[in-house]
Amino acid sequence: MSTFLTHSTLNASTSMAPTFLLVGLPGLSAVPSWWAVPLITVYLLSALGNGAILWIIALEPTLHRPMYFFLFLLSVSDVGLSTALMPTLLGLAFANTHAVSASACLLQMFFVHVFSVMESSVLLAMALDRALAICCPLHYPTLLTNGVISKICVAIAFRCLGLHLPLPFLLAHMPYCRPQVLTHSYCLHPDIARLACPGGGGAVYSLFVVLSAMGLDPLLILFSYGLIGRVLQGFGSCEDRWKAGQTCAAHLSAVLLFYVPMVLLALIDHLRMPIPQPARTLLSYVHFLLPPLINPILYSVKMKEIRERIHKRLKPRKVGCA
Repeated sequence: MSTFLTHSTLNASTSMAPTFLLVGLPGLSAVPSWWAVPLITVYLLSALGNGAILWIIALEPTLHRPMYFFLFLLSVSDVGLSTALMPTLLGLAFANTHAVSASACLLQMFFVHVFSVMESSVLLAMALDRALAICCPLHYPTLLTNGVISKICVAIAFRCLGLHLPLPFLLAHMPYCRPQVLTHSYCLHPDIARLACPGGGGAVYSLFVVLSAMGLDPLLILFSYGLIGRVLQGFGSCEDRWKAGQTCAAHLSAVLLFYVPMVLLALIDHLRMPIPQPARTLLSYVHFLLPPLINPILYSVKMKEIRERIHKRLKPRKVGCA
């Protein structure tokens, strides 16, 4: 790795180099194949859990409702995100491969951010769904119609694809003045953009794209839960508040799991806190790899209908004698 770093430092220029250099998990470079096992295990469990959610929602007509449709989209984003991360992670784990071509890096960056923003957008849509269901229960069916859900899906698609599609092209044509050594095990937009020369033409657009999703969505989700909290205070009994609050438990857990590590990483970078690199790398892994693994468990445990439908589908059917 030191040879790569030296070579990259000496050849830093004003154009994009053919490769970027990734950083593996410190301390494991000597035994790369060891941490391939937990990586593959996490990925397979994530794919299995989210696949079960997708399967049961697609097959059960009783689950064809807004809340479960958004859960379907959340599982799609989780599978897509974990899949987009795997190529460079497994390359580091199996072969200790730190170099990745610029085109492959930008492609990975595009898909990682598309699915990250998709997850953030779906979590916001789910917060809106819960707020309408609790604050306006009588008008909920007329407010969140199939037409409204279709428009929400179009808006999510535009945020994910329309806004992010120009980013790889902008970054590919920006001048670079710093050694092209990244600080993560995968290609992320802020990591690549910080290597560009000051005054690059795409910097403002890149900042707008990032803040429009990751900065705005948590605030809107917080506002939605503020409305929910105010309505719950007016409920007559503690039991009614508990039952209404339980419908939000899985979603609130997913929101915290997704945003807390992201906010901590942003604060560490912005405040330049003296946090060891291994701790930053592990926090980044938690942010990207843990939600796809935990979300299916959260929703299977907290949502009775999902749990019952999965159990019903998996239960052996009795065959009568002819």
